[in-house]
Amino acid sequence: MANHASAEKRARQNKKRRTANVRIKSTMKTALKRARTAVTGAAGDAITLAREAEAALNKAASRGVVSRRRVARKVSRLMKALNRPKASKG
Repeated sequence: MANHASAEKRARQNKKRRTANVRIKSTMKTALKRARTAVTGAAGDAITLAREAEAALNKAASRGVVSRRRVARKVSRLMKALNRPKASKG
């Protein structure tokens, strides 16, 4: 455990940041999962869910929770799946 006041403060800050990061990451993952299921299924709101997922991903990247490259890759794959012709799904 921390022995100095500065180390105790650092531990408090880390704990607070970790909970915030976990919350942001969880929101991002949920939005991405909802968008993927809508894209693979026959849901009509797939475009809306994909946009929400992209927004959640970009928010996580802007806050430094995940890397921008990872976000770019996830968004690219999501949009590629969204724009894939309906006949090739399945």
